[in-house]
Amino acid sequence: MNHRQLYQNQDAPETLDQTVVTDLTENVAVLKKEFDKCSDVKFRPLIVGQNEAYLIFVEGLIDSKSIEFHALKQLLAEIKEEHLTAEYLEKNILSVNQVVESNKMSDIVKQVLHGSSILLVDSLNKGLVLDAKGGTSRSVSEPDTESVVRGPREGFTENLGVNTALVRQKIKSKHLKLISKEVGTQTNTTINIMYMDNLAPPDLVEEVIARIDRIEIDGVLESGYIEELIEDSPSSFFPQIQNTERPDTVAANLLEGRVSILVNGTPFALILPVSFWQFIQSSEDYYQRYHISIFLRILRVMLLFLALLLPAFYVAITTFHQDMIPTNLLFSIAASRESIPFPALIEALMMEIAFEALREAGIRLPKVIGQAVSILGALVIGQAAVEAGIVSAPMVIIVSLTGIASFTIPRFNMAISIRLLRFPMMILAGIFGLFGIALGSIIVLTHLCKLRSFGVPYFHPLGPLKWSELKDVFIRIPWWDMDRRPTQFVKENVSREKDNLKPSTHKHN
Repeated sequence: MNHRQLYQNQDAPETLDQTVVTDLTENVAVLKKEFDKCSDVKFRPLIVGQNEAYLIFVEGLIDSKSIEFHALKQLLAEIKEEHLTAEYLEKNILSVNQVVESNKMSDIVKQVLHGSSILLVDSLNKGLVLDAKGGTSRSVSEPDTESVVRGPREGFTENLGVNTALVRQKIKSKHLKLISKEVGTQTNTTINIMYMDNLAPPDLVEEVIARIDRIEIDGVLESGYIEELIEDSPSSFFPQIQNTERPDTVAANLLEGRVSILVNGTPFALILPVSFWQFIQSSEDYYQRYHISIFLRILRVMLLFLALLLPAFYVAITTFHQDMIPTNLLFSIAASRESIPFPALIEALMMEIAFEALREAGIRLPKVIGQAVSILGALVIGQAAVEAGIVSAPMVIIVSLTGIASFTIPRFNMAISIRLLRFPMMILAGIFGLFGIALGSIIVLTHLCKLRSFGVPYFHPLGPLKWSELKDVFIRIPWWDMDRRPTQFVKENVSREKDNLKPSTHKHN
């Protein structure tokens, strides 16, 4: 027996194979033993007809008003039936939305911990699982991480049922399928795999299910656990699965044949497979006029290169390639660096680390204080460092422009990957100059070309090149011309609109 099997056997409940018996006292004794020292698990005794009964639930996880009006009120009323059966209680007494019979103690324990209430009646060899989950939960609100000027203002919450309903509200189709799984031997976290059965490739759905079924871990508290355990290359800097708080983003990707994973307890849903270009696209691109979307996408691509390479170019040119700088600008840079005791590489690393520290401090502090610290800290420290002769004014400008450029990347996980790669690019530039930047760029580009997201090339449709699908990469053409779904995912039902949607030109007298 290996250590994993021993660990699992130690944590396995003693009642795993035990069934519910007709003796209520014995059933309650078993459950009280299972929930020993669990003061939030309540055992409510009551008389149902002429039989003793217990209602078992976890305080705070149930909808107490629903249980009171749809279960307790009816159960405590006069019941004339002498020989109670589970079927009679289910059809004639209980008005709870859903009632399921269970005769296994392991299932009853599991359902109690998931927020259901259990009714055990003397002389019945099965328990009734009452679906009346409740408890406190955050209401639907606009997501903080993906705010838009134009678009839906609703975001996912920590409640899996609410999140599933938000997607269902977007896609009212019988083809939207949902597969429920539980992951985590201790947390028993529920996850939902959502896909369109007429669009998503069956082999992709099977691969997602297979990877999730292989997960053996004690707990899953956030979708990041799932993301790291199922992605193709966990050691890569670049994310291979997209996370989002927006139901409209999930719905749009489902309609393109992708798969989404919703995890209970987190507002972040996962979307897969993805390409590199999805991380520099915003959901708002599809709600604005296409002229605006084209401008913003081109701007984001330019700023992505600035966020990655601008400090490295400055270090390389000021250290090795001064002859590339115009004379007047060269004199200005030389004058500003005259009293600086550090080489350009050390100066750049110091400023970048200080900027990242201020950004992290601004995130961790309360919002009002954090914004003040990040803005004032950058201004005060930058000005003081220039006046003290520790860093030059051009370097402060370069670092500020780089920080602004990184903020324009819509997806945080891609933005932080670019921020991390900025440091090795600066080091290569400080050692080898522009040749170092070229070497680093080739290494990054080669890695990106080799990367896969659930078997899909990361640079699709640019690598391998597919001209017909470049309509939604660097630019976003009008909706009336985006008539086909990405064929990398969808093999059937490729067309998504009629051919006659192109607006005609009307001439008015």
